[in-house]
Amino acid sequence: MADVKTAAKPSSQAGKPKNANNFMLNLIIVVACIAIGQIVYHVVFGSASNFLDAEKHKPKNFMGNMYLGGMIVPFLIATFLTMLSFVVERFMTIFKANGKMNAGEFVRKVQYHLANKNVDAALAECDKQAGSVGNVMRAGLVKYREMTTNHELDTDQKVISIQKEIEEATALELPMLEKNLVFLSTIASVATLLGLLGTVLGMIKSFQAMGTSGAPDASALAAGISEALYNTALGIGTSFFAIIGYNFFTTIIDGITFGIDESGFTLTQSFAANYK
Repeated sequence: MADVKTAAKPSSQAGKPKNANNFMLNLIIVVACIAIGQIVYHVVFGSASNFLDAEKHKPKNFMGNMYLGGMIVPFLIATFLTMLSFVVERFMTIFKANGKMNAGEFVRKVQYHLANKNVDAALAECDKQAGSVGNVMRAGLVKYREMTTNHELDTDQKVISIQKEIEEATALELPMLEKNLVFLSTIASVATLLGLLGTVLGMIKSFQAMGTSGAPDASALAAGISEALYNTALGIGTSFFAIIGYNFFTTIIDGITFGIDESGFTLTQSFAANYK
């Protein structure tokens, strides 16, 4: 047991700089998206070629209309790019964690090998699976093999030891799966609120144009309505994709979690049955 505790310390210490690096990387992504949003808004959407007049009140195309959306638009663009970045990152990470083999099929193969008391073959299946379920199963199998040669503990104590090892391995895998999902859930709310803020600012401009003395300023009225509508559309669209991505990934994670639970149950039941 002393060896296990000694090996656990470096992992804990190594996790601190890793978490710090993840935070810095996420911060860089967010800042970069904000910068890109500003560039797209001012350079691309604000290009003179997108307008019919020098004052940029009469848009020629879609980009010109987006520019009239106002100062909230670049932040909405940044929010969309941030959402897209983390969707791609989670897609790559979670599908890698899902492994190369269906969790149910993998567990059945391990059950077969354990029934024949062939732990090495079961470990080989973990390498083939190459996902979170395989990682947790491998950790449990290593302890499983250790307990088969342990003559100091009774069967119940050995099963508890295997369960503890599985729980520790699960505690390491699940945070990796759920990491950065908070960005998607936050963006789902923030994007809508930003869109509503842009809508309110646009409507304020519209009512100001209508309240001018004499005939209302038609161009100012159109600009205000445009700001309201484009901010609303961009905010709702970003929120929509963020919610879809969040629910999609959480569904996959739930499947992986179920596979981990099933693998833990398989190991403990197999040991209890084969090494009474």
